[in-house]
Amino acid sequence: MTETLTKMRRKVKKHLDKERYDHTIGVMHTAGCLAMRFGADMDKALVAGLLHDCAKCIPDDEKIALCKNYHLEISSAEKSNPGLLHAKLGALLAQKKYHINDKEILHAIQYHTTGCPAMTLLEKIIYIADFIEPGRREAPNLPAVRDLAFRDIDACLYRILEDSLTYLDKKGVTIDHLTEKTYQYYKNQKLPD
Repeated sequence: MTETLTKMRRKVKKHLDKERYDHTIGVMHTAGCLAMRFGADMDKALVAGLLHDCAKCIPDDEKIALCKNYHLEISSAEKSNPGLLHAKLGALLAQKKYHINDKEILHAIQYHTTGCPAMTLLEKIIYIADFIEPGRREAPNLPAVRDLAFRDIDACLYRILEDSLTYLDKKGVTIDHLTEKTYQYYKNQKLPD
């Protein structure tokens, strides 16, 4: 896997700016650490971390055109903020350009920005790694979230969802409905029976 990962890294680097590539490598390593901590497949975590933003630097108009070309649904939130399309488009490119056919990796890439109800361990790892990687500086409550990430992955996931919705609401940014749905799902999981 190391040789394949090295080749993928070179290919990914060509399609990202320096800042995004540095972030990507941070997510890849953080995902590997979380996989070791929680007993997930480390190779899958490294690949998903490396490819999670493979569509991020594509211009917005091209993202929209590619989504239409591949018949990917564009939500109203994605229409008003086409940057959100990079996750679902990234999953498609991971398959077509990087020859990843593992559904678990593809789902982790697809849901790394919004989350989804009943996330797999790998999906949680990539979602959290994207938020806490070492290069992140401005995410809400980052020190507490980083600490929580290695102690209780579910509590960490819930905290990120809650903090992100609060932050986006204060900024007046359009919130993807799937993020709200994911938050409600995990909020209900926390309620006593």
